[in-house]
Amino acid sequence: MERPIIFSIDDDPQVLRAISRDLKKQYGKEYKIISTESASEALESLTDLKNSSDVVAMFVCDQRMPEMEGVDFLEKAIKIFPDAKRILLTAYTDTEAAIKAINDVQLDYYLMKPWDPPEEKLYPVIDDLLDDWQSDYVPDFKGIKLIGYQFSPQSHSVKDYLASNLVPYRWLDIEKNPDAKEILELNKVSLDQLPMIIFEDGTFLCKPTIKAIAEKIGSNPQITNDIYDVVIVGAGPAGLAAAVYGASEGLKTLLIERKAPGGQAGSSSRIENYLGFPAGLSGADLTRRAITQAMRLGAEFLSPQAVNDIKQKDGYKTIILDDGPEIKSRTVVITTGVDYRKLEVKGVENFTGAGIYYGAAMTEAAACKDKEVYIIGGGNSAGQAAVYLSKFAKNVFIIIRRDSLSYTMSAYLIQQIGNISNITVLTDTEILEVTGHNCLEHLTLINLKTKETITKDATALYIFIGAKPFTDWIKLDIIKDEKGFIETGRELRRFDQFGKVWKMNRDPFLLETSCKGVFAAGDVRSGAMNRVASAVGEGSMAISFVHKYLAEV
Repeated sequence: MERPIIFSIDDDPQVLRAISRDLKKQYGKEYKIISTESASEALESLTDLKNSSDVVAMFVCDQRMPEMEGVDFLEKAIKIFPDAKRILLTAYTDTEAAIKAINDVQLDYYLMKPWDPPEEKLYPVIDDLLDDWQSDYVPDFKGIKLIGYQFSPQSHSVKDYLASNLVPYRWLDIEKNPDAKEILELNKVSLDQLPMIIFEDGTFLCKPTIKAIAEKIGSNPQITNDIYDVVIVGAGPAGLAAAVYGASEGLKTLLIERKAPGGQAGSSSRIENYLGFPAGLSGADLTRRAITQAMRLGAEFLSPQAVNDIKQKDGYKTIILDDGPEIKSRTVVITTGVDYRKLEVKGVENFTGAGIYYGAAMTEAAACKDKEVYIIGGGNSAGQAAVYLSKFAKNVFIIIRRDSLSYTMSAYLIQQIGNISNITVLTDTEILEVTGHNCLEHLTLINLKTKETITKDATALYIFIGAKPFTDWIKLDIIKDEKGFIETGRELRRFDQFGKVWKMNRDPFLLETSCKGVFAAGDVRSGAMNRVASAVGEGSMAISFVHKYLAEV
């Protein structure tokens, strides 16, 4: 934890050295001592200190200074740090200044110079004041702060990025948190510039892009190799497993992710059927462990960075990024997974990120406290989200078209849901329309059997209505099935165009695409099992085929 600050200001260099020396000698272990000869310079630094969640415990300020008098300085300083203790220094008795200080800035002590010996004239005074200050002091959150509107798509995007990348932050709702308004006023930021993100060093960005945030927090490192043995596109379970095995087996390995590591599994509140974790584990925990493991073994990680295309020439693959250098690799493993399908219902686009969310969006769970929450979808992801959100919401409603969850959800989840009193399953039901003002407020539902419609209050709607493969970006001659999933292995021979693009004397390896040296694993692959464990297995298996391919070229 950062030490609280004792700030001393005196325009006389000799006096400033003396007070700084005595303060450091007695309090340097528990407090950070900052000194300056300029009152203006001190005032300018206070905003940065406040932004970075540093705290000033005490101001020790000279009264007679050319830039401004000590009382005037304290009057401005306590607007930023109102709880700091205040001591004025003077070389002679100044009754008028003392009275003004007591009245205007609630001065704690008026100290005559010189204060020798400090053991008698300085330390007892400061000890008493610091003891008093410490009794009321509660350390502020030391880290990234995000200020914005709760139902703002831009705010949601930043929250989702930070949470998905396991970056701790504090959310300040501008409409509910008085600290948020104070920070805006301090930094002269207007409401139309939100969201505002404040970093640990006190600097800030308004309406930040995800790339700008990534560059600031250091999560978007630059590539270090001219040529990689394997580049993995997509950091879901399959991609993470491929990175771990590639790096551990000595391959120059680069993992590229367009959003955040973990994929859809990374946003899961609880994975209960993953081997070796009888109590289950969260997707965030699995992701954190895997990223740490891959990087410890030597894999490089580039995020957020989208791949725009892959080109082949002279046996090498060139990865074209949306914004960045071209990357050369001997092999590529595509593990881009799937995206949630869009809900084609009137009004959904108006409130996406403002009450309507695709996937678990656990960052918004706290805002659902004691509210009415709806989930559409009957798969395991929807069930896990319902169980998690039931801890916050007043009621959780699961909307499904069929007459039972048993068609698409695992039995253990159905049993859990049945035992939670505030979860209700609305069978044979669809959403006709969503409405609201600045955010989602109402859902219009229809019963598919009775054709009865009803409008219900809703604070949030979480959408889990199936998935489509994220393969639209691929321009290479990679054969896909009718749904867009990547075909691999011997299944490729079913396609007429296979003979036109495959020019090897052997069949493709099990996870190899129609382009030699380009592999696919996990949910993006046609015929995948759509389970975390199978994706991890395919990701690790892909590296064994990478070795076979590299051995023959």
